[in-house]
Amino acid sequence: IKQINLTLSLLTQAPFSKDMVFWSKFLVSSSGQMGMKNLHRNLLQGVCLWSLLAVQVSSCPDSCSLCSGPENDQCEECRAGWTLHNKICVDIDECGTQLGNCPPNSYCFNTEGSFECRGCDVACVGCMGSGPARCRKCASGYRLTGSKCLDIDECSDRVLACHGLDEICTNTEGSFRCDCAEGFIRMDSVCVKKQLPHFEEKGLFEDIQDDEVEVLKQMFFGVVLCALATLAAKGDLVYTSVFMGALAAMAGYWLSDRGDRLLDSFVKGR
Repeated sequence: IKQINLTLSLLTQAPFSKDMVFWSKFLVSSSGQMGMKNLHRNLLQGVCLWSLLAVQVSSCPDSCSLCSGPENDQCEECRAGWTLHNKICVDIDECGTQLGNCPPNSYCFNTEGSFECRGCDVACVGCMGSGPARCRKCASGYRLTGSKCLDIDECSDRVLACHGLDEICTNTEGSFRCDCAEGFIRMDSVCVKKQLPHFEEKGLFEDIQDDEVEVLKQMFFGVVLCALATLAAKGDLVYTSVFMGALAAMAGYWLSDRGDRLLDSFVKGR
């Protein structure tokens, strides 16, 4: 509600009282401007200065562009999308007239003071409203069942279903898809059996380098030497002789050229 101060000044040629001046209605537009309608005067000579204070102005109903009061039946002019009937602005049904002109494959939906164009259901080619029951014609992949356009299950029809070997039919909305069965892959539009990768079996020491073999040998000889040393420590002359011979053989190997190469490879990080 808006509140304004209004001052009305009238020039007359005779004295008068305020009871001799009146008007029947205020007219208020949707923009808040105020005017007067049917102003009546019965004035004598004289000058009048009459002030009206705190005149409350209410907004018009949403459907009105000009009104004489806040009620729906006090409209003088209507907004676009409405028509005046007995002081009431009534919504125009654009969808029932030529005003609601929507593009193909859509339908008109009336709203307060306007309209919307909404898309038809995917099952429809042209429609008169929402849903598969309002289709003008069924789209490809759909057929009229009762009063509705429903999806065709192509996979249940042997004529339409997949014909390739090792294929599985999968029904989709309005269509279908041919997939290869489990264990098969599609190559050149044909499902072929999936080949598992072949790995050759290798021996335990097949990937070991020559230098690594030598290291393993020396580790083995080292274990034998430790065992012989333990037995020789007990005073057995036979084991003592064997231990000394093995130790001399190991020393000869490490002092040879091959031992130098093996030692050099360890230094270089091989």
